[in-house]
Amino acid sequence: MGNSDYVYPDRQSPHRVAVPPPQPFFKSFKNSLKETFFPDDPLRQFKNKPPSRKLLLGLQYFLPILEWGPRYSFEFLKSDLIAGITIASLAIPQGISYAKLANLPPILGLYSSFIPPLIYAMMGSSRDLAVGTVAVASLLLGSMLGDEVNAAENPTLYLHLAFTATFFAGLLQASFGLLRLGFIIDFLSHATIVGFMGGAATVVILQQLKGVLGLEHFTHSTDIISVLRSVFSQVHEWRWESAVLGVGFLFFLLITRYFSKRRPKLFWISAMAPLTSVILGSLLVYLTHAEKHGVQVIGNLKKGLNPPSFGDFVFTSSYLSTAVKTGMVTGIIALAEGIAVGRSFAMFKHYNIDGNKEMVAIGTMNIVGSCFSCYLTTGPFSRSAVNFNAGCKTAMSNVVMAIAVMFTLLFLTPLFHYTPIVVLSAIIMAAMLGLIDYEAAIHLWKVDKFDFVVCMGAYLGVVFASVEIGLVIAVAISVLRLLLFIARPRTFVLGNIPNSTIYRNVEQYPTTNSVPGILILEIDAPIYFANASYLRERISRWIDEEEDRLKSAGETSLQYVILNMSAVGNIDTSGISMFEEVKKTTDRRGIKLVLANPGAEVMKKLNKSKLVETIGEEWIYLRVGEAVEACHYKLHTCKPDSSNEETQQWNNV
Repeated sequence: MGNSDYVYPDRQSPHRVAVPPPQPFFKSFKNSLKETFFPDDPLRQFKNKPPSRKLLLGLQYFLPILEWGPRYSFEFLKSDLIAGITIASLAIPQGISYAKLANLPPILGLYSSFIPPLIYAMMGSSRDLAVGTVAVASLLLGSMLGDEVNAAENPTLYLHLAFTATFFAGLLQASFGLLRLGFIIDFLSHATIVGFMGGAATVVILQQLKGVLGLEHFTHSTDIISVLRSVFSQVHEWRWESAVLGVGFLFFLLITRYFSKRRPKLFWISAMAPLTSVILGSLLVYLTHAEKHGVQVIGNLKKGLNPPSFGDFVFTSSYLSTAVKTGMVTGIIALAEGIAVGRSFAMFKHYNIDGNKEMVAIGTMNIVGSCFSCYLTTGPFSRSAVNFNAGCKTAMSNVVMAIAVMFTLLFLTPLFHYTPIVVLSAIIMAAMLGLIDYEAAIHLWKVDKFDFVVCMGAYLGVVFASVEIGLVIAVAISVLRLLLFIARPRTFVLGNIPNSTIYRNVEQYPTTNSVPGILILEIDAPIYFANASYLRERISRWIDEEEDRLKSAGETSLQYVILNMSAVGNIDTSGISMFEEVKKTTDRRGIKLVLANPGAEVMKKLNKSKLVETIGEEWIYLRVGEAVEACHYKLHTCKPDSSNEETQQWNNV
């Protein structure tokens, strides 16, 4: 970076930075609340509408089926019918498998694929989300409840706690939507979710070794050390028959997925593979009597629709905290997954979904579901991907799936008696392998090393400690990074791009020229109490470094410091105090402080604090170019005030 090629612009009368007109406090406060909680302006559609129309729009907001239902066509029905039957073939075996993962009776997996999809079809705004149980939430539910109650020793209490936790999860989810608190979910960054999901998938796969190897006794811990110790301490109890079945069906499931990925039009092959595995496994066990040779089976499944469970909630003080804590953690994880999946598929079809509306829909279906023997549900990626590829048009595909599950509950549950547990384990393992997104982790490493650290922190925390600890570690690292962004904002030196009046970061544009006697700095963040001290020290250090550079190069001494405020969206009283201190420091050193392009909010507060008067209105400019022009003009027309004793003493030092 040099200054030999710097061309000074012709001096023109600069425009002054305006102070915005004052606004009443309550109006300003109202606008801030609106931007925080209603950035999408959901009430806009109600403006200038008659009362009857407002009522209809209100009903359509909470029940989107009233909006798309009247336009529903036979063509849509054909597409949704195919998609619904396809996802039902996946939902039935997955539901049974994931219920076992949560240490719940397998029939609850079918119950949870019946009521919640009906609720979501009426209230959800996504056309592609297929509702059901998910592996990660099931594992988390089983892990957290299992720490307090042993499912084998006290199955009734455990079951009732699962319903209670689901109720509180739904209550939290619906509250987030109604109170417009969806931004809280954004604290689970993409890197956090990638690491957490990968770690949870690894833990789930390891847990399935119990079913694959036919073990009857297994650790309740989820960390890799405990699981591997439990597996290899029981080598003498491994069942080769079960292991052969498990490996065989896992290979079958992975092969079908491979072909479906290679040829997307054959998506139905991988979608039908789990149900095909269940049917083949059941036939094999029935014909060979494998259950008498160490192959564990599901056993009897209760026939009939969901029994009511609202009388089973546990509100006693000894277990209430467990249910609330489990509901909150699993509810947030399920909510984050459901909304992320819904937004992903909405992007493919070029439509928008309302995040807060989705929270209300997912929360309501869990509240209602918990009253009818369902446990936590959301929109799993695998099922939604099948729904999307099957060509669904609306949420009616969820209704078709629910009807298929209802038919199964009423008539087909006895057929699952001989379904081997090992097949369910293979189904879970195949589904979980798809959640270990190593390509995303590699991408994070290439693009942002800190995001990779967040990802690996979540992954290692889940795998080596527990699901809850992994989640806490990931969120803690993400929040730490957020605090670092706030407390240590970027500041950088600007230089002049040759033959222009444009000023840019000298690190990004090495060919820029410095301006003799002038240091131009840019602050790249709002100025708050958390970063005010750092910015004061950093600005002083920039000045010291620039003076040392000029002194060693024998160039013109530093006379002006220009602060580009373009990226400073707001400032608080600590930030204003910081500017006052910087102004005093520059005055003592015989340097003039100049501001360029302060925003409306910043200018308003600088004016109210009298800092505009302190700096001088004539030293606040609209553009960096104007500020440089003015400083250069005064630098060459006005001699520095050498009579200032304090300045002279400072220079002597």
